[in-house]
Amino acid sequence: MTDSNGIATAALRARFAAALGEGSRQSRWLAAFADVPREHFVPQFYRQDGQVRWCEVSEGDPGYLEAVYSDTALTTQLDADGVPTSSSSQPGLMLAMLDALDAEPGHRLFELGLGTGYNAALASSLLGSDNVVSVDVDPDLVRRARQHLGKGRYRPHVFAGDGAEGCPDRAPYDRIIATAALRRIPQALLTQARAGAVVVAPIGFGVARLVVAEAGEATGRFLPEPAYFMPRRQPAKSPDFAGLETEAGTVTSVPVTDVLDRLKFPLSLALPGYRSCSWRNDEGEVTGVGLWTEDGSTATLHASGRVRQIGPRRLWDAVEELVTAFPDGVPAREDFGLRVTSAGQRVWYGEADGPSWAL
Repeated sequence: MTDSNGIATAALRARFAAALGEGSRQSRWLAAFADVPREHFVPQFYRQDGQVRWCEVSEGDPGYLEAVYSDTALTTQLDADGVPTSSSSQPGLMLAMLDALDAEPGHRLFELGLGTGYNAALASSLLGSDNVVSVDVDPDLVRRARQHLGKGRYRPHVFAGDGAEGCPDRAPYDRIIATAALRRIPQALLTQARAGAVVVAPIGFGVARLVVAEAGEATGRFLPEPAYFMPRRQPAKSPDFAGLETEAGTVTSVPVTDVLDRLKFPLSLALPGYRSCSWRNDEGEVTGVGLWTEDGSTATLHASGRVRQIGPRRLWDAVEELVTAFPDGVPAREDFGLRVTSAGQRVWYGEADGPSWAL
């Protein structure tokens, strides 16, 4: 960036931070968003065109800076099949998660999921680079994040590895944040946290905020914001749609839209890591939905009410149980809680003794 462009982007950052803080929110993190140049961390990104093809957008392209300084998640990496594997998260959600940490300057933070390095730079702006540790499983992402961080003045400790194992050499931590979708809170992170530490992590399609107790246990609730983070990478089987053709199936009264909309969040807790797809007719109406998990378990629901399921897990049975627990309306994320003990991790709804699901 030239000096003139630097002045221009500084003005963009100021407007960007002000827009993020519109309304009643008063956050000390807004100064970090005004301070850290996001374009350093997304020198290029991908967006889909009208034919749903991924196209690269980089500095100098029309709309580049406008996209960088919008409240939008930006896809930053695709695999060989064109599937997104990393992104710069939506800044509004990043702000909500950082706010939930209740962090103070000098607190030591561990971050699972370095990604582009932008969140680590924001954290360094408030807490100090020496107090921020961030890890990513992808060595290429870590290499690029170091390059991004090298454009500015923040130098958090970053490395490639399994974020679920934490970084014992720099423990204990006052705050822990995850920016990759988790199925449960890694126990190693709790053992590296101080008593009273705050953990903010995506679980399913939501974000849990927990406080760590003396014994390394933790309890808390979910934030109201929805969250759809990149999952941690692990091998998985493809859905067995062909095998379903041999199943006679059963009949259900559950509408296909319940799976795609109303029950989407609780389903992400009851079936951690599940994936879904849908089929539509020429009018755009949903005619069917498919669900599968990494063990190959697969289920489909046709708009007629015909259900088929196959595999070691009966996925549709889990859907039916959720319909019993939530017969009407969309359950609010903030009405769900999470308790982590040495015996396991359990999400509950309403009250601790209400409907619950083991993670």
